[in-house]
Amino acid sequence: MSETTPPLSPPVAERRQHAVTQFGVTRQDPYAWLRAENWQEVMQSPETLPAAIRAYLEAENAYFAEAFETPHAELTEKLYREIRGRIKEDDSGVASADGPWAYNSRMLEGAQYPLVVRTPRSGGAETVLLDCNVEAGDGYFGFGGADHSPDHTMLAWAADRAGSEYYDIYIRDLATGKDRTEVIRDTADGGVWSLDGTGLYYTEFDESHRPFRIRRHQLGTPQEADEIVFEEADPGFFVSIGETLSRKFMVIDVHDHQTSEVWLIDKDGASPRLGSKRVAEREYDLDERNGVLYILTNADGAEDFKVVTAPAEMPDAEHWTDLVPHTPGVLILDLIVLSSHMVRLERVEGLPRIVVRDLRDHREWTVAFEEEAYSLGISEGFEFDTNVVRFTYSSPTTPQRTYDLDLDTGERTLLKEQQVPSGHNPADYVTRRIFAPASDGERVPITLLYHKDTPVDGTAPALLYGYGAYGISLPASFSVSALPLCDRGVVYATAHIRGGMDKGYRWYRLGRREHKTNSFTDFIAAAETLVAEGYAAPHRIVAEGGSAGGMLMGAIANMRPDLWAGILAVVPFVDVLNTMSDDTLPLTPPEWPEWGNPLESEEDFRRIAAYAPYEQIQAKGYPPIFALAGLTDPRVTYWEPAKWVARLRATKTGDAPLYLKTHMDAGHAGASGRFDRLKETALSYAFALNCMGLA
Repeated sequence: MSETTPPLSPPVAERRQHAVTQFGVTRQDPYAWLRAENWQEVMQSPETLPAAIRAYLEAENAYFAEAFETPHAELTEKLYREIRGRIKEDDSGVASADGPWAYNSRMLEGAQYPLVVRTPRSGGAETVLLDCNVEAGDGYFGFGGADHSPDHTMLAWAADRAGSEYYDIYIRDLATGKDRTEVIRDTADGGVWSLDGTGLYYTEFDESHRPFRIRRHQLGTPQEADEIVFEEADPGFFVSIGETLSRKFMVIDVHDHQTSEVWLIDKDGASPRLGSKRVAEREYDLDERNGVLYILTNADGAEDFKVVTAPAEMPDAEHWTDLVPHTPGVLILDLIVLSSHMVRLERVEGLPRIVVRDLRDHREWTVAFEEEAYSLGISEGFEFDTNVVRFTYSSPTTPQRTYDLDLDTGERTLLKEQQVPSGHNPADYVTRRIFAPASDGERVPITLLYHKDTPVDGTAPALLYGYGAYGISLPASFSVSALPLCDRGVVYATAHIRGGMDKGYRWYRLGRREHKTNSFTDFIAAAETLVAEGYAAPHRIVAEGGSAGGMLMGAIANMRPDLWAGILAVVPFVDVLNTMSDDTLPLTPPEWPEWGNPLESEEDFRRIAAYAPYEQIQAKGYPPIFALAGLTDPRVTYWEPAKWVARLRATKTGDAPLYLKTHMDAGHAGASGRFDRLKETALSYAFALNCMGLA
C-alpha cells in the first residue's frame, strides 16, 4: 500500500529576509541563505560548509532516512540485488590495439572501480597498468580516465577525490609501475599527451569553475613553470584540448552551446593558429587526413549539419567545400576520419544509422537495423591507418553488442555481447515506439519497454523519463536497471521531447530559450498519451529526470501536479532564474545561449520567471517528490534542490511526502563506485514503486 503521510515531522528551513529586484520586479527569496558564501571552497573542501547550512541538510537526510529509507530498506536491497545480479561483475571491455600493444579496461568481481590493462598485440600475458580500487582508498573517487604516451612508456591518469570535478593528473612510469613525483593539480579533466610525447596539455578552471585556459606541462618541470598555450577571455565560452586521430594536430576547442571555434597546433612548441573565427550560432569540429581537414558544421544554414573539407594550411571558412551536403531531417551526430574512410553516425526520424564513405572512390553504404527502436554508437580507436571501425548496438530488449566493421567488405565481427548473469530472454519483453500529439501538432516520440505479460488495458503503472535540453538525445538502449521495474508490471517509458535532438537540430531549437516550455508540454503530452493508449493507468505514472531534466520535473510538478503518482528529481536544476542571474557561478555565462540572459534582457527575465520551478511553487497539492543532490556538485549546486524543497514544504498543501537526500561527499554524478550507484538507483526505484502502490 502506498503511504499517504510520512510518519515523522520534516525539518522546516528558517526563512530569512532576502529581496531581489530585476527590471522593476521585486521577489522574495527567503532560502537564499542556503547558498554558502564560500561555495568555491566547499567544492574542494566540503568540511568548510557553514554550520547552519550543514545542520539543515543533515536534518533533511535524517528525516529521509527515518521516514522512507529505513522502512523501505528491504525493498531497496531486493531491487539492488536484482540489478546487480544482471551485471557481470568480472567483466572486461574490448581491447583496442595501438602499435605493439592492445589496451583495455576490466572489472574484478566485487570491485567498485576498473583496472587499466594491456597485453602484447601479438598475444601474451596481461599487465595491470592501473588498479583504481587501490588508488581510490575509502573516500570519493572519480576516475578521469587514463592515456598512454605515444611511445607506450608512461600512463597519464586523472582522479577527482571530492566530486567537484577538479582533477589531479598523475604520471606513471610503466617500466616500474610507480607514479612520478610530479602531479598536475586542479585540472578540468585528464591530460592529453603532446605530439612528441615529452609533455601533457591540460585545461585549467578560472575562479568560477569555468575551463578557460590550456597549459603545457613539460615532464620533469614544476607545475608553476607550465606555459600558457591558450586563454579564453569571454566568460561565456569553455575550452578543451584534444588531437586529431592522425596525430598531426593538437586541437583546442572553444565553445558555448551554440557557437564554436577551433585552434590548431601542428608541432610542439608552436603557437596555436586559428581554424575559422567564431561566428554566432555557427558550430564546427574537425579532423585531418593527408593534409585535408574534414569539418562537421552547421554553417550556411545546415541546421542538421554537413561535412566540408578545407586544406589544413587554409582552414578558414572561405576555403570550405561541401563533401556531404546538408539534408534536412538527417542529423549528422558524429564523424570519424581514417586513412581511407570516413564514418558518420546519423539520426533519421529518431533512429540512428551508420554511413561509411570510401574516400578513395567516394562510394557510400549504410549500416542499419530492423528493431522498432534501438541505439547505435561508433568509437574511434587509437589507430588512424586502419580499415576497421568499432560500433555498438543495443535496444531496450537486446543487451549491448560490440562489433568491428570491416570498411572494405562490410563484414561485421561480433566481439562481445553483454552478459546478464541472472538470465535475460529478450522475447520476454516488448519494445515499442509510439508518438504523442503535442498541442501544436508535433509528434513526440516515446520509447516503451514492458514485460510481455503486462496488460495494455489502462491498468499498468509507468515510469516516464525525460531530459529535453542542450540537444542531448536519449538513446533507445538496453538498461539492466529498468528490468526489475518491468518484471513488476511497470511500463518503462522514455519521452524524446523537444530540447533534445532526437528528431534533428530543429527539435533542439524548438525546446530552448523562447521555446523552452515546449519541453514541459511535450512531457505532459507523453504522459497523457500513455493513458489514452492504454499503456498506463491515470495517477500511476511516476516522472523522472535529472540535472536539466530535473528542471523538467520541477516544471511539470507545478503545471500538472494531478498527473503524477510521484516525481524523482535527480540533481534538479530548479532555481534557474537565480542561477542565470548570478554571473559568478560556474555555468551561468555559458548557459545564457541555452536559457536566456535575465541580467540583460527583460524579455528573458520574464520568460524564465514564468516557468522557473522555484519561482512558480504555489499553495496547492503536489505529488510525492524525492530530490537527490550532491554537496560538491559544480553543475547543479546543492542549494538549488535544497531551496526548492524548503519552499515546497512551506507552501504546498496536502500531506504527500517530500524528501531531500544530499550526498555530503559527492557531486553531480552521485556516488562514485559502481555498486554504490546501483544502490542509489535501487533507492530511487523503491520510491517510485511505493508511489505506484507496488511497495
